[in-house]
Parts: sequence; structure tokens; C-alpha cells
Amino acid sequence: MFRVSQFMHELVAPSAVGPRRDPPGPVVIWNLIRRCNLTCKHCYSISADKDFAGELSTDEVFGVMRDLKSFRVPVLILSGGEPLLRPDIFDIAIRAKEMGFYTALSSNGTLIDDRVADRIAEIGFNYVGISIDGIDATHDRFRARQGAFAESMGGIRRCVKRGVKVGLRFTMTMDNAAELPQVVDLMESEGVAKFYFSHLNYAGRGNKNRLDDATIQVTRNAMDYLFDTAWAHASAGREREFVSGNNDADGPYFLSWVRRNHPDKAGHIAAKLVQWGGNASGINVANIDNLGEVHPDTMWWNHNLGNVRDRQFSAIWPDTSDALMAGLKARPRPVEGRCKACAHLDMCNGNTRVRAQRVTGNAWAEDPGCYLSDEEIGLA
Repeated sequence: MFRVSQFMHELVAPSAVGPRRDPPGPVVIWNLIRRCNLTCKHCYSISADKDFAGELSTDEVFGVMRDLKSFRVPVLILSGGEPLLRPDIFDIAIRAKEMGFYTALSSNGTLIDDRVADRIAEIGFNYVGISIDGIDATHDRFRARQGAFAESMGGIRRCVKRGVKVGLRFTMTMDNAAELPQVVDLMESEGVAKFYFSHLNYAGRGNKNRLDDATIQVTRNAMDYLFDTAWAHASAGREREFVSGNNDADGPYFLSWVRRNHPDKAGHIAAKLVQWGGNASGINVANIDNLGEVHPDTMWWNHNLGNVRDRQFSAIWPDTSDALMAGLKARPRPVEGRCKACAHLDMCNGNTRVRAQRVTGNAWAEDPGCYLSDEEIGLA
């Protein structure tokens, strides 16, 4: 994840540059259930409106949480499928809060009626992320359900009304890129605190539909718009949070934006980007799926590291006998092609490896989703 607003604040009030520091344990994104009432075209878990056998029981979830806490995991993001379809979701959230986890909910928002919104507020979720992938019919097409946009916006409004921190999540493809400004405008009109821009990653249905991925120029235009918008908020002192994900080339591209717009701050931002360190799959971001399988992140469901029923997460995560995990944890990573030659490898850390693996069969090949020019990465 690239915290755009955090870097904008570095332009307003620069902070001291320090060494790169990993948190004590990884953020864990936990797909507690695979069932979903929608069928989204970029869903990495290929969820569907049916039950999936073998999912972790409540007691098993609680047992894993105890291990995660002892392993110093700071954040649990409760996801799915649609996590609100899990009958014990609020019991799990209550336990997570009691144990001191930063507890977030990742939802499509369609099931957040007044009763559910009341429970979300009562429990004290730290954050609720709700996906909006376009306006009205565009969102409905993405979600394969007529009326999904209205239902999701209703969920957002109910949470905002109750003082819950809400984020809009937008995954860009060629189908919805033109509506990015309209979705961002919902932050102001709906009083939403955070906007999460996601590049398409080639996992699940996102891999099946990867030909819909945004072109390089469309991606660059979108990032320029996002940076310009985030800067307008930051420079005016408005508390709005912008982040991006699934393409760590955003960091070096931001450096290019800074060189164009704030050249006197470019050296400081370059040092801060190295301190950030780029892609954290297999390091600071972990995933547990509905069956208890552990993955390097949510996009790696095709690669299992072990199951929490057989072995504790705290034993699985540091184990580098798995070749992929060994490579992900290495610095520098054993990347090839443009990525190996890139002058900004210490900033983006080789980007997400899933796209390379899906396109070439080699997890260490250059990332086909990198939208930086040869000039920008120091090859020309």
C-alpha cells in the first residue's frame, strides 16, 4: 500500500528520514468466508453465493487469533467473500477488539442496513472499507447485480451517520477509468474520510479479466489526478486520506510528480520512499483464507504456505524453506528484466509478483503492470 496523503504531508511538513522499519508482525487480511451475494469481475477469491465446505469454526478462529496476538500482529482486516454473511462475524470482531487488534471490515456494503450499521458502530470497528467501482450502472456491471450501487451507498451513508470511519475502494480498469473523478467526489458529498485506489491485480477473476486492465497512459493520467487531488487537500489542511495499492510503481511515479511540481523537495521524498520500501507481500502483509490456508498476500491464493489447522501462523510466516517466501523476504528480491535494472528497486521492492507469475509463469520476471518509462527507471 502506498500512503499518498502521508507523502503529501512530507511536502507540507517534512519529517526526519530514518531507516526502513518493519512492524512487529504483519497486517493480516483474513477471508473468513468465501460466500458472497455479489459476483464481482475482479474478485481474487472467486467468491459466489453458495456455501464452501471446510471453513474455520468460531473456536478455530479464536485459537488462531490468540496465536496472531502472541506473534504481535497489529491489524486484522476481516474480509470475505462478504464477511457480513458469516453468522459469527460480530462475535469475532468483538473478540478482536477485546484483544487489542486494530479491527477493520472489508465489505461490499449491500448488507449494511440500520441494524447492521448500529452493530458496527457499537463494536467500534476502526475502519470499514466499501468498494465502489463506478457510478450507478457502471458499478452494477462490475458487481453483476442491478441496484448494487444504491445498496452500497446506503451502507456507506449509514456508517458515516454513526461516526464510523469509512473508505471508498475503487479498482480501476478500462471499463471505469473515466469515472474516477466522480467516485472521488463522493468523498466530499458523502463525508467519507478515505479513498483507496487499487490497480487491477491478476488473481482470481481479475486474472480472467486482465485484458480489461488499464493502459499505461490511462494509469499515468489516473495517478496524476490522484496526486493532484491529494495535494489540493493536503495543502489546504483538509483531513482526507488517499492511498493506492497493488502497484508499487506508484512510489517512484510519485517521485516523478514531485520533480515536476516540487523539485526542491525531490531529494527528501526520494529518501522517504526508500524508507517506505515498497511492496510488502510476504513481509508486512499476510493472508489467511476461509479454509485456514496462509498466503503471501490476498492475491496469492494459488500458492499455499501452510494451514493454521496443522501449524500455527507464527511458525508458518517466518519459514523461508518455501522458495517464494524466501525470495519475497530477500532484499533485494531476485527480480529480473526491467525490475532488476530499475534505479528505484529499493523504493518499490520489485512491485507485486503475482502479475509476473500469471503472465510469464515466472514470479521473478519483470512486472508487466509497471507503467514507468525507461527514462524514469534509469534505463535510457
